[in-house]
Amino acid sequence: MPDHIFPGVACLENTAVSVTLASEMQDKLQTLIGNVSQVIRGKDEAIRLAVVCLLARGHLLIEDVPGVGKTSLASALAKSLDCSFQRIQFTNDLLPSDLLGTVIYSASSLKFDLKPGPIFHHMVLADEINRTPPRTQSALLEAMNEGQVTIDSHTYPLPKPFMVLATQNPGEFAGTYPLPESQLDRFFMRISLGYPDREAERQVITGTLLPQDLRPVMHGEEVVEMQSRVEKVRVEESLVTYILDTIEATRNSSAISLGGSPRAAKSLYRAAQASAFLEGSDYVLPRHIKELAVPILAHRLLLREQTLGGAPLARAETILKAILEEVTVPL
Repeated sequence: MPDHIFPGVACLENTAVSVTLASEMQDKLQTLIGNVSQVIRGKDEAIRLAVVCLLARGHLLIEDVPGVGKTSLASALAKSLDCSFQRIQFTNDLLPSDLLGTVIYSASSLKFDLKPGPIFHHMVLADEINRTPPRTQSALLEAMNEGQVTIDSHTYPLPKPFMVLATQNPGEFAGTYPLPESQLDRFFMRISLGYPDREAERQVITGTLLPQDLRPVMHGEEVVEMQSRVEKVRVEESLVTYILDTIEATRNSSAISLGGSPRAAKSLYRAAQASAFLEGSDYVLPRHIKELAVPILAHRLLLREQTLGGAPLARAETILKAILEEVTVPL
């Protein structure tokens, strides 16, 4: 029977297919999280946030003390995807061409050919990113913001999905180059792991599974499809206003000299969509925004000098949490 005779039946069939596909995607995402958690014990929330960042087409900054699993988390996430992966150890002698690649004259073709650098991979781990000079750090800006790189006046697209996962140690300053605000603003999200609880640490000590032992559980094409679906998650106008109120409050705070940018507002919007999608919902709730405000915004804020003592990022998180309590949450 032709569908145009009973359009309602066709509509119901399409809806059923869509629901089934969405359910399959949620199962795959939970499998992805479970796969990573085989290596990163007791840090389910950090893993969830990393997956939210992936779904939102963002780049992740993992900042914590040595030995808690920063590099392992980034490697495990990358190894769980059937995508190309490259780890780059950032050092003080690393050059932009070491990241991007260079053009070399080919005698056989009588032209200059691109020799692509490690940035031309789906998942790029920038390990200890603050140990390389600003000149090399800035080579990542175009790649992270536009998904492309320019070499000798020629622009080359990067593969999709594309994600930079960077690590740094916030407590060590000798021989490091702090990331400037422009670079920090390119990072969609910043997370920390902290020390595991006693039982999780016991599993870490006795476990033998390493990130490189993980098998891929998801294809790159599936990730791209999910990223497209994230953009279709509904956000009510009142929640957009809530995001704008939160960003404006950071700009008006007496404790903050540089508040959230429009890019920060867009990132919070997209993160809320990704978080809702990860939960299997097709609409955003106020809690999605409030829960993600700190990992999305805190690293982008520049505090005034007269702010009370403590680590700058910890103080930024404290100030931001206080702001969130003051901003009216839509009902």
